[in-house]
Amino acid sequence: MNTLKTTFLMTLMMILFLFVGYLVGGQNGMTIAFFFSLAMNFGSYWFSDKVVLSMYRAKQVDYNSAPELYSVVQQLTHNAGLPMPKIYIIEDETPNAFATGRNPQHAAVAATTGIINSLSREELSGVIGHELGHVKHRDILIGTIAATIVGTITFIAQMAGWAMMFGGRGGDRDDDSGIAALFLMILAPIAASLLQLAVSRSREFAADAEGARISHNPLALASALKKISAVNQLKPLNNVGPATAHMFIVNPLKMSGVKKLFSTHPPIEERIKRLEAMSVYRS
Repeated sequence: MNTLKTTFLMTLMMILFLFVGYLVGGQNGMTIAFFFSLAMNFGSYWFSDKVVLSMYRAKQVDYNSAPELYSVVQQLTHNAGLPMPKIYIIEDETPNAFATGRNPQHAAVAATTGIINSLSREELSGVIGHELGHVKHRDILIGTIAATIVGTITFIAQMAGWAMMFGGRGGDRDDDSGIAALFLMILAPIAASLLQLAVSRSREFAADAEGARISHNPLALASALKKISAVNQLKPLNNVGPATAHMFIVNPLKMSGVKKLFSTHPPIEERIKRLEAMSVYRS
């Protein structure tokens, strides 16, 4: 169901992207928008992992340098039937983690020193299981495409909106071009962002379920989420930004009020509730 839902939402997002291209330049604009999106997605897919690991100054580790983390990843990788990913540690007291890489054969799991030091082994296993769930479901590809398309739509919409507002597609300013410009500059980016949020949130629920299955302990993952969320609301990660916030197991940005409605992650309370329900069902 999650796979079908994601496919449907991604299709809607691509249609929106092509629609913006059509409003800008008709059939030619739509064609250009399509190939431009493919080029952007290709670049993001191949190089985004290196960029984000470098951004957070993540250091690759092995069994000798991080025996507990390595053994947890090794056991859960075996449980999930996945190739062993590269393992990275980020020097940051705030607990959090993410997975990256273009496919399961080229995956990486990164965890902060804060998450290693503050969680029990069972809780850490739940977190790593969640990240391996993303790897198994190829959510990294889905998330990269979604983020790239949203960013590109926003850029094109802003440029096209100003162009249409001051001249219209045919060079004559009129009421219709003004309405179209308003749609491009405001509604199109919002619609694209909402679609991205829907995709991201559905994948987080799926990764939670897979992480609980791989680690055999839904309640441990629920406990980990509660701890990580509480600390991140008090002290966000260093150098964190909106462009990479969707990658982490818990949103690393402070979210309150209206901002929560536009979070890339589902409410922690709902995630915990579902994990607790899984525990009851398993028992």
